[in-house]
Amino acid sequence: MIQSWGYAAPQAKQPLAPFSFERRDPGPNDIVIDIKYCGVCHSDIHQARDEWGGSIFPMVPGHEIVGIVIKVGSAVKNFKEGDRAGVGCMIDSCGHCSSCHSGEEQYCLNGATFTYNSRTNGEPNFGGYSNNIVVQESFAIRISPKLDLAASAPLLCAGVTTYSPLRHWKVGPGMKVGVVGLGGLGHMALKLAHSFGAHVVQFTTSLSKEADARQLGADEVVLSTDPAQMKKHAGSFDFILDTVSAKHDLGALLDQLKVNATMTIVGLPDQPTYLPGRGLIGRRRSLGGSLIGGIRETQEVLDYCADHGIVSDIELIPISKINEAYERVLKSDVKYRFVIDLATLPRP
Repeated sequence: MIQSWGYAAPQAKQPLAPFSFERRDPGPNDIVIDIKYCGVCHSDIHQARDEWGGSIFPMVPGHEIVGIVIKVGSAVKNFKEGDRAGVGCMIDSCGHCSSCHSGEEQYCLNGATFTYNSRTNGEPNFGGYSNNIVVQESFAIRISPKLDLAASAPLLCAGVTTYSPLRHWKVGPGMKVGVVGLGGLGHMALKLAHSFGAHVVQFTTSLSKEADARQLGADEVVLSTDPAQMKKHAGSFDFILDTVSAKHDLGALLDQLKVNATMTIVGLPDQPTYLPGRGLIGRRRSLGGSLIGGIRETQEVLDYCADHGIVSDIELIPISKINEAYERVLKSDVKYRFVIDLATLPRP
């Protein structure tokens, strides 16, 4: 077994604190990563506080993991010691269902195994707020030396979560695309949609975010609480990506779509949201959803971002500030993703 240490939530609602544990010894197809940085996702907070139910404690969160390979198994082909590597939201899947065969392990029909708050052989899996991780090479991501390592960490979740639906719904030149919410997900959606050549409009409830939105790639900014501004754009969008994780008015956003157009949600509010059928039926609009991305697509977005000079806007923090960071995420007081510097992790 490999000695490991990190920060864990002992129980729901309790602050994260130092925690020692063991990881399995690597097998022939595994690599061991010395974790350098780990992003902080809003879903970490939901799970550490058991807001979605079924959380496993103690819990070491973290699924935006980047670092350096320090050991490889005898059968490993794609990594060597010293390589940069990352781990995203998943560490395994059944490997034989139709979703897995199509490279969409996130939709594994038998249930993907997530990086933390899940179990392998009955034992809990621990995430990236820690010094190391053991993962099979088929679920590890190669990270280009062209990318800033810390700022690339959020690409493993926020990046692929927005890249996947933009690609699936074929966002590109000549399309008018809306992005709802300007946080960890929203700012990546802006950067990516802009890089794909779309005319991008940021929907926000705060005009104080206009300058940032334009700097990140928005061609226009719409105050969604202003009926006049919403009316001006009604029925004009080819696609809208909704990144908001709080309860909000979907009907007003659906009214912005053209006939036959789609709005896709990637945020997961912890309260039910009312969906007016008229907004869908009246223009044959569609409401879709999208969950992260498969391993192939996660590698694709990392490579795309390396080729186009795209990374997340981050605030680097020591692990000792993680509980404070959680509270700031809830107040939208970060531009736009916290990343933990694991060099600050105290050794037990």
